[in-house]
Amino acid sequence: MRLDGKVIIVTGAASGMGKAMAEVFAAEGAHVVVSDIQGDAARQVVQTITENGGTALAVEANVAEETAVQQLIDQTITTYGKLDVLVNNAGIMDGMEGVADISDERWERVFSINTTAVMRAMRLAVPLFQKQGYGVILNNISIGGLNGARAGAAYTASKHAVVGLTKNTAYLYAKEGIRCNGIAPGAVETNIGQSMTNINEFGMGRTMLGMGLNPRSASPEEIARLALFLVSEDSSFVNGAIVVADGGWSAY
Repeated sequence: MRLDGKVIIVTGAASGMGKAMAEVFAAEGAHVVVSDIQGDAARQVVQTITENGGTALAVEANVAEETAVQQLIDQTITTYGKLDVLVNNAGIMDGMEGVADISDERWERVFSINTTAVMRAMRLAVPLFQKQGYGVILNNISIGGLNGARAGAAYTASKHAVVGLTKNTAYLYAKEGIRCNGIAPGAVETNIGQSMTNINEFGMGRTMLGMGLNPRSASPEEIARLALFLVSEDSSFVNGAIVVADGGWSAY
């Protein structure tokens, strides 16, 4: 098993890509901390994992709250005694607004979950990794972090920021046995669209122009298999990379 005995936190793990990652990691021998704001759904994922012979712990957490991120790390250490891998998967969409239409409320909400929560979790994980001499961080970034028109301005900016954070972290701590990479999925069959409210007609119209170029959408399991490679020792020399998985969408 590629992750035998590893302790892995996955945020936003009650559905979609996070759920698929948690299940794949557990099947490969990891102890998975299934974190999500939807506590009942997180516990259901844990039940599925344990029924299939895996080990997992559900932690209900709103990563937009600093205290919740701290409690997530603390509960992981209390339960398993260590942390080997942090997967920042939790995220929300904006309403497809261009910069002329962004409200401060929308901007701050998107950044609190997509960017600030990622930084806070990494800020807590890195000292643990430094102490033990190794650790892996994987950030789910989206091709919205590499391209300009896969969402609105707030989401796009929030994900571009995580690209920079990922690369900076990878380089600064590389000599301490810490790796930090990102995945940039294209269209994936998840429920992230449910986080969209008050959709901006102008922004939606402009961004949807590129959908005709999209060859297909991925299943969450396809992204989870990529994540498995990046958190395992199979990718031991991969650091500071943003790996695109979009079926060729951005290759046009």
